[in-house]
Amino acid sequence: MRMLIISNDTAAASELLTGFRAAGFSVDHAQRSKQGSFWARTTDYDLVLIDDSGGTNAADICAHIRARGKTMPILVVSDKPATPSKISLLDSGADDCVSKECSIAELTARVRAILRRPKTIIEDSLKLDDLTLDVLRYKVTRGRKTVNLTRKEFGLLEYLLRNPDRVVPRTALIEHVWDIHADLFSNTLETHILNLRRKIESPQKRKLIHTVSGRGYKIALTP
Repeated sequence: MRMLIISNDTAAASELLTGFRAAGFSVDHAQRSKQGSFWARTTDYDLVLIDDSGGTNAADICAHIRARGKTMPILVVSDKPATPSKISLLDSGADDCVSKECSIAELTARVRAILRRPKTIIEDSLKLDDLTLDVLRYKVTRGRKTVNLTRKEFGLLEYLLRNPDRVVPRTALIEHVWDIHADLFSNTLETHILNLRRKIESPQKRKLIHTVSGRGYKIALTP
């Protein structure tokens, strides 16, 4: 899962980044409100978390994201406990609003709970041929065999399976599974794709991940 954190509080952002990355999320951090709003409106995130403190106007950011037609969940961490402030945030498009004193463990649990809601998860189980990826259980099987993947490999496979029979550009895969600052010119992606292929494909199994020269990768039953 890929999420965006918008916060100009360096210390708080560092704690959030560490906590969510340890929980298996791919996380981008925008320190400025305008930058965060732009990324949220133009990038495919599973969830956006906004730290509504230090001059950040979370209500405006929520409104701008929703005005663009984006429907990903928005969670606001606020140091403004008053009810009118929370009502304003929810009315502007936030899905939930929690106190900034909330622990990282509780915050992570809330994010997972939001992502379990039917309106935010299109499919919990992604399938192609005899390959199955269970998003919530973090499990991959090919036929009757369980396939053990790293977090990055799991993220790559999930993103490809959410875009079946379509060429996914190399840059989109890198930005979704790593982050927006990833080195687009390294061979990290190719190495992970190679390892992923070795784990889910074999001479006895149909090839599913196809390289489209000069464009990217596609997961499909046929090239």
